[in-house]
Amino acid sequence: MQLITMDLDTFSQASILGFAALAAYILTLLPTNLRIVFPITKKTGIPQWLLKYRRIIGLLSFFLAVLHGFIFFKQRNFDVFDIKTYFVYFQGVSTFIIFTLLAITSNDWSVKRLKKNWKKLQSLTYLAMFLVTWHIWERMTGHWTYLTPVGIAAITATIVLFLCRVWIQRQSRQQKNQPKKGQVTVRNQSVG
Repeated sequence: MQLITMDLDTFSQASILGFAALAAYILTLLPTNLRIVFPITKKTGIPQWLLKYRRIIGLLSFFLAVLHGFIFFKQRNFDVFDIKTYFVYFQGVSTFIIFTLLAITSNDWSVKRLKKNWKKLQSLTYLAMFLVTWHIWERMTGHWTYLTPVGIAAITATIVLFLCRVWIQRQSRQQKNQPKKGQVTVRNQSVG
């Protein structure tokens, strides 16, 4: 049985910027997830602090991702007019589009203008969470840096935390919708 070996590459500017963008992005996902999955964290003030600075951290993540993409764009001489480029880098391009939409609408004017649609648009961040995981896994296969396993572990933990949050919220909604003990539900029957 042959063990899988990994040859860990040295850090590049692009990988450091990508890792920093990922770290900042994860920080934007934590406040709500921590508050719901680990309610005790409310006492620490960490979720409140992260929530207070979420937009700034999100914009920082976006600009770091732009620099990350720009360096790779320059290094690899991408042909933006070749459709194959977009298929090969589907996850990165898709995540970049989502990040761009989120960055453009991360202001009070957009919140007022888009109203309830603003929240729907911002929920694209959860799709980006899965796309960025796919992006890291696929792009780094065969040439991991020392940051790659840390990044994959961090985003995977964030996804698990998010899935726990969704499950807790779903359970809470189901409990609210169940009739209380002793409460009789009346069916609407038509007389015919």
